[in-house]
Amino acid sequence: MSRKIAFITGATSGFGRATARRFAQAGWALVLTGRRVDRLDSLQAELSSLTSVYTAALDVRDAAAVQKVVDELPEAFKAVQCLVNNAGLALAPQAAQKVDLQDWHTMIDTNITGLVNVTHKLLPTLIQTGAGASIINLGSIAGQWPYPGSHVYGASKAFVQQFSLNLRCDLLGTGVRVTDIAPGMAETEFTLVRTKGDQAASDALYRGTTPLSAEDIAEQIFYIATLPDHININRLEVMPTRQAWSAFAVDRDK
Repeated sequence: MSRKIAFITGATSGFGRATARRFAQAGWALVLTGRRVDRLDSLQAELSSLTSVYTAALDVRDAAAVQKVVDELPEAFKAVQCLVNNAGLALAPQAAQKVDLQDWHTMIDTNITGLVNVTHKLLPTLIQTGAGASIINLGSIAGQWPYPGSHVYGASKAFVQQFSLNLRCDLLGTGVRVTDIAPGMAETEFTLVRTKGDQAASDALYRGTTPLSAEDIAEQIFYIATLPDHININRLEVMPTRQAWSAFAVDRDK
C-alpha cells in the first residue's frame, strides 16, 4: 500500500472520529482503535468507501493489549506515518476534596499511561518511517491554564505537553515530528463523560456561545500531519474566539 497510514486512538467519538473522517477524505489509510466495537464497526462501514480502514477494539490503559494490536496489524497497515494519541477523558469537575479517588486513577491511567503505552509501542515504526512521520498528542488548555475542578485532568494534560516537548528532544535527527495540540472549549461528548451523563450540565456549558467543534480540531490535526517534512509545530493552542482568560480568584473576608 503506497498511501499514508494514520493510527488514531479513541476514534469512536469526538476529536478522534472527526479526525478519522478528515484523513479518510484525503485518502489516508486508517487504523482506528477504541473501546466501543459497535461504533468502530459503524465508522469502518462509513469510511471504507473512501479508503482502507482497519479497526481494533482497544483499551489503551492495557499495555499488553496495545502490544497485541500493533503486532497483529495486517502488513498493509504496519507502516504508520501519523500517530494521533486522542484517547483520553476528564472526570469529576468538582473540587479536588470532593472527588472519588478512582476518578483520579482513571484519568491518570487513560490520559497518561495509555498515551505512553501507544507511543512507546509505535516509536520504532515511526522512526523507521522517518521524515514526515508525526506524533500528534491531544492535550488541552487545561495543561497550561489552571481552573477550579481541573485537578488531575489539568495535571494529566500538563504531562502531555511536557512529554511531547521531551520526545522532540529525543527524536531529533530521526525526522519524526511531535506536536501537543491543546484545544479550548469544544462541544463534543467530553462534558457528558465528565459529568457522567448530565445532559443539562453539558447544555449549560455551551449555551449562548460558539465553542469549537470536533471538526475544527480535526482540521488542525490534519494540517499538522501534512506540513512539509521540515516543519514541526511544537504546541498548538486553539480556543474559540469567544473564550479567553479571566482574572485571578481572590478569597476575601466576608
